[in-house]
Amino acid sequence: MKTFSIGVIISTYNNPAWLEKTLWSYEAQERRADEIIIADDGSTDTTRSLIEEFEKKLPIIHAWHQDEGFRKTKILNEALRLTTADYLIFTDQDCVARQDFIATHEKYAEKGYFLSGGYFKLPLAVSNFLSKEDIFSGDAFNLKWLLKRGVKMNIKSSKLIRNEKFTKMMNIITPARATWNGMNSSGWREDIISVNGFDERMKYGGEDREMGERLFNKGIRSKQIRYSAITLHLYHDRPYVSKESWQLNNIIRKQTRKEHIVMTPYGINEL
Repeated sequence: MKTFSIGVIISTYNNPAWLEKTLWSYEAQERRADEIIIADDGSTDTTRSLIEEFEKKLPIIHAWHQDEGFRKTKILNEALRLTTADYLIFTDQDCVARQDFIATHEKYAEKGYFLSGGYFKLPLAVSNFLSKEDIFSGDAFNLKWLLKRGVKMNIKSSKLIRNEKFTKMMNIITPARATWNGMNSSGWREDIISVNGFDERMKYGGEDREMGERLFNKGIRSKQIRYSAITLHLYHDRPYVSKESWQLNNIIRKQTRKEHIVMTPYGINEL
């Protein structure tokens, strides 16, 4: 019997409508989170008011800083300072978690590893339509239900098949690498702290994966659960994407890999 505490860190920025749907999904979990840290990159009071309502129902801590542009890595490090959980799941405001989401991460958690989960993208119309009842009933994760509402069938639809033998096979044969992705990954807090958390120089574009690459450099391995731990990725634009950010991030990531960097000097603690 595993006996470790689990925290969920959810990054958010000025999208209370999507955050509400995501928080509904944590009310519906088979295995409840011991704590939920909302890593808020400078949202307005509308988001704060929503979080205050959910604090009555979920064990939420709200980490917030002033809006000074995209500073996700900085607020994630602040969330790491606040959490006390042994094991941490990282996700985003637009990722609605299936009822077995936390239980699945708990099941596959293992010392010396981090987990790389999956997501299924929804179109805008279905994202808007999704209700609390749909999430609690599990209909939102039912492929037939989604197809009736306009979701197109494709190879990625297989992520929604909830059959343990099938998902184990797909986790093995998928060509996708088990990298750290900010939408659905988990690891031991002590491992993440040991690499000094996230590199605060990084903007949007691989900023989560860079931290995972330092975990690899430390000797932590990854485990693929992209067909087992599922979230619905609600539709959204990315106005914060820029060519300059990608170029800077790629330079940092290449250095991390080439020099086998484990601890960033620009993380939780400045070195």
